[in-house]
Amino acid sequence: MQKLLMVEDYLQRNPSVIVIDPIENVKQLLDRYICYRIIRSTDLCNYGVFTPNFCDLKSDDVLTMQKTLKSANVTYPFICKPILGHGSKEAHEMSIIFNERQLEQCKIPCVAQSFINHDAVLYKLFILGSKFYFVERPSIKNFHTTERDVINFHTSDVSKAGSQHPLCILDAEDRNITKPLPDPVILERIARSIRKEFGMDLLGIDVVISNRSCRYAIIDVNVFPGYDGYPNFFENLLECIMEKLRSQHVK
Repeated sequence: MQKLLMVEDYLQRNPSVIVIDPIENVKQLLDRYICYRIIRSTDLCNYGVFTPNFCDLKSDDVLTMQKTLKSANVTYPFICKPILGHGSKEAHEMSIIFNERQLEQCKIPCVAQSFINHDAVLYKLFILGSKFYFVERPSIKNFHTTERDVINFHTSDVSKAGSQHPLCILDAEDRNITKPLPDPVILERIARSIRKEFGMDLLGIDVVISNRSCRYAIIDVNVFPGYDGYPNFFENLLECIMEKLRSQHVK
């Protein structure tokens, strides 16, 4: 936080400095609950894109958690995510809660988000200015029962390229399922809408496709992602910077 205050102070004293992504816009992504609310406020639902039901859990009282989950239509299993979306290792340490008996294992405060079966396939959508690119990554397998132990995991372990984490290996009953191919038109719609809504040029969006409805679900948005797999990244980043410079000169 101290470093952030120093940067903000520097920008206030040097208003001529051009910032690609304003800090105020970046702050929207530091709180997952606020981030999901912003996504839900877009018109993406008109194109079959959604954010799985979510709520913020602030109390460790089980009855209070039950009421909050029910009010938000969050179903089991759900993923328990830290409120803080960035800035620390703990921000990416999550749990899968399968039933009410496990609510006391939630790490409060957190955001609870319904888990969507998606055949262990995640699409990383990278936004770089006016351009976007997506890559396929491993993800969490399907779950067909709520009678199992809580699962704790770190997102980088299951979604990094080539991951062979046990959570990424589909059960035998799911291995012969024909997975839907991603539609670049829908992914472009997601990229443009999210970029516009957050007012940012350097973003990563995690998208899965429900194996039940074939609808696209946005499960996370990240500030300045790793861009692993983005072709000619540095050339495109430079072009993005030049576009920003040109737009500022026009003003």
